[in-house]
Amino acid sequence: MKKIQMTTPIVEMDGDEMTRVVWQMIKDKLILPFVDLKVEYYDLGLKHRDETGDKVTIDSAEAIKKYGVGVKCATITPNAQRVEEYNLKEMWKSPNGTIRAALDGTVFRAPILIDSIKPVVRTWQKPITIARHAYGDVYKASEMRITEKGKAYLVFEDENKNETRTEIYDFECPGVIQGQFNKDTSIKSFAHACFKYAVSTKQDLWFSTKDTISKKYDHTFKDIFEEIYENEYKAEFEKLGITYFYTLIDDAVARVIRSEGGFIWACKNYDGDVMSDMVSTAFGSLAMMTSVLVSPDGKYEYEAAHGTVTKHYYRYLKGEKPVMNPMASIYAWTGALYKRGEMDGNSELYEFAEKLEKACIKTLDDGIMTKDLTLLCNNPNAVKVDTETFMDEIVKRI
Repeated sequence: MKKIQMTTPIVEMDGDEMTRVVWQMIKDKLILPFVDLKVEYYDLGLKHRDETGDKVTIDSAEAIKKYGVGVKCATITPNAQRVEEYNLKEMWKSPNGTIRAALDGTVFRAPILIDSIKPVVRTWQKPITIARHAYGDVYKASEMRITEKGKAYLVFEDENKNETRTEIYDFECPGVIQGQFNKDTSIKSFAHACFKYAVSTKQDLWFSTKDTISKKYDHTFKDIFEEIYENEYKAEFEKLGITYFYTLIDDAVARVIRSEGGFIWACKNYDGDVMSDMVSTAFGSLAMMTSVLVSPDGKYEYEAAHGTVTKHYYRYLKGEKPVMNPMASIYAWTGALYKRGEMDGNSELYEFAEKLEKACIKTLDDGIMTKDLTLLCNNPNAVKVDTETFMDEIVKRI
């Protein structure tokens, strides 16, 4: 069989633990036999990030800016335990956060639906797409541990060295403080991305924060969204018969649970992180969630929405067969291949990506799936298989 040719490389970012193992399996079984794959490779495994002082992460983001399409394996964001486990030089920040900040993009996450798995929320009939702001907030926050009595201040120094300060808290005992930030330019990019995505998919757009409590930070998001909608998108929304509305995050949660789905839910960075996991789990599995980062200038980075599946990895190291559901990682690759083909006018490439996705869905519809899905599906003939067997079955259906 003649392999499909590529003209422009995809930026490939390798990852950690079980997802790294399955990542290579996906390439070996589902892509390399059919595609003459061209990639610019970056090893974002935790050890290599530590060795390079995290420069490799920055370099990979610059490569996405150059080539336009990237695909990323799940990576470890180290905590204190990981620093000790891997003997790290420091507690490196989230590589996802670094890449998102560099691209100033918005993350869109949507569930992969199959007929045999019904959402836990019985009213949900259509996919719910989470639009997650991908800049700032807790992912780029500065933190300080307070060990004695004293006052903490929030201080801003302008270009002329003039200070503006406000008291945070007068500590009577040890505690902790954290400083978050965001930029109007990034919030505006986020808003435009959400409105454009709603128009292109003809879906309603919901946006939620907690502006009643966060009267400066969250209120800025609310005001910018409202201004951009009124001045630039309102007429187009009305023409298409779709709506935009803002509500508090707690009210949005209640509305989402009562809804039938079929809309875009825009959230700040942390809210989107948590809510996308909630939505994906309620639709079936964290491994059944697509995720793409879209920059304002049309650069794309595809990834799995879940983590590195540590427990499965430790079992794998003891000799057990991988049983991780690879669907989200496969869809990261199909998304990147489709977009690369679309950008390059390479119909063979994006048609292959479509066929691979259809083969995945056909395999699941035939009742062949990993354990996480057999526990959820209503197909009485479902067969539980390991990761490698699942991929072999996909190959038969490509």
